[in-house]
Amino acid sequence: MATASETFHDWRVRAAQAAQVAFYSANYLAVRRIAGPQGRAGEPPNPSRFLPVDRARMAAAFRDVLEADRKNIVNGLYPAPRALSSAPRPVAAGRRSLDALRDARRVAKRKQAEANSEVFEDFREDATYPRYYLQNFHYQSDGWLSEASARRYDMQVETLFTGAAAAMRRQAIPMLTDALAGHDPRRLRILDLACGTGVLAETIKDVYPAAHLTMLDLSEPYLEEARRRLGPRRGLDFVQANAENVPADDDSFDAIVSVYLFHELPPKARRVVAREIARLMKPGGVFILLDSLQYGDDAGLDALLEAFPREFHEPYYDGYCQEDLAALFGEAGLTLTDERLAFLSKASAFRRAA
Repeated sequence: MATASETFHDWRVRAAQAAQVAFYSANYLAVRRIAGPQGRAGEPPNPSRFLPVDRARMAAAFRDVLEADRKNIVNGLYPAPRALSSAPRPVAAGRRSLDALRDARRVAKRKQAEANSEVFEDFREDATYPRYYLQNFHYQSDGWLSEASARRYDMQVETLFTGAAAAMRRQAIPMLTDALAGHDPRRLRILDLACGTGVLAETIKDVYPAAHLTMLDLSEPYLEEARRRLGPRRGLDFVQANAENVPADDDSFDAIVSVYLFHELPPKARRVVAREIARLMKPGGVFILLDSLQYGDDAGLDALLEAFPREFHEPYYDGYCQEDLAALFGEAGLTLTDERLAFLSKASAFRRAA
């Protein structure tokens, strides 16, 4: 039987989740209103290869990932993130919401004009970035290459998934802890590849405070946001680099995690990064990939996956949804050992032979 303290903790997590979903759902509706009808005006809808989206299945998958997140927190697998454990900050939330809604108007105009290469015009002479990176993914302002984009990114992605984005990311943690069971936490070396603003890294560091965590991203503004999020914790490195060419020795890491990177890579780059992951991983090490569902993972949602790259500028997404991940990483010498669905995401574990 649960103690009074455990029951209260459970109640607090449920209440915080409900408040978060309500907040981001309201923002989602506002953004959809600003964006207007889906598709281009005057054009018929694109034909679909799949049956219509199963709305009941989507709602059930949404509830399931929040329930899994709640149980993981209450059972102590990982602590509640600040968004669920700290006191509400309505003024700060209002400012983030207003900023995102203002940018949603710019996004809508950019989408209508199919303006997805503004970033390329600004950075075309900078050899730091590959051409495929210099795009306005999601038609968002500045792509991944400004402080303003980094500040509003988490608000935008949580709005897109009505408060479930970070919960989906955290479903990589049980897979990681299973893979690292028996390791001395003080000797662990973990790489967060394309760490973004550090949302998952924060939880990894909560679970493994003694481990050494390297956070790598190609965007310096996003790395700065990750530095701010992680604060003065020890055992952290921040590296600006391309995931295709990581400045680290062979066999450097016990575990590598990557969140929402591979669906934004063209096919050739996916294979380069897969080989780089295999090079960096110690024998017996694990790679945890958290990315989008793929076609066939949840048939009732296939039509939603199909529509996503049409509504948001995601040029490599449809190809990723068709990618054979076991074959992709198998070519690099890694073996698929586990897969778990998490609403519109999927966590996959790959092992390098010992």
